[in-house]
Amino acid sequence: MEPISGSGIAFAGGFMFILLALFILTSIFWLVELVDVLKRKFYDPNMKIVWILVVLFLHSLGALIYYFVGQKQGVLE
Repeated sequence: MEPISGSGIAFAGGFMFILLALFILTSIFWLVELVDVLKRKFYDPNMKIVWILVVLFLHSLGALIYYFVGQKQGVLE
C-alpha cells in the first residue's frame, strides 16, 4: 500500500469544506423559507399547513418549491 499523498489529503479536506458550506447555505435557505411560510397569510388557510409540511419534510427541495410556487399564493402579514 502506498501512503496517501499530501495533495490527496488537501483535496479531501477541500471537498469536505465545500460540502459543509453547501449544507450550511441550504439549511439557512430552508430556515428563511420556513419562517416566510409562518409569516405569510394565504388566501386558503389550509395551504399554510400544506406548505409547512412540504418545507419540513422535503427540506431544501421543499424550500425551493415553496420559493418558486408557494410565495405567490399569499401575502406577508
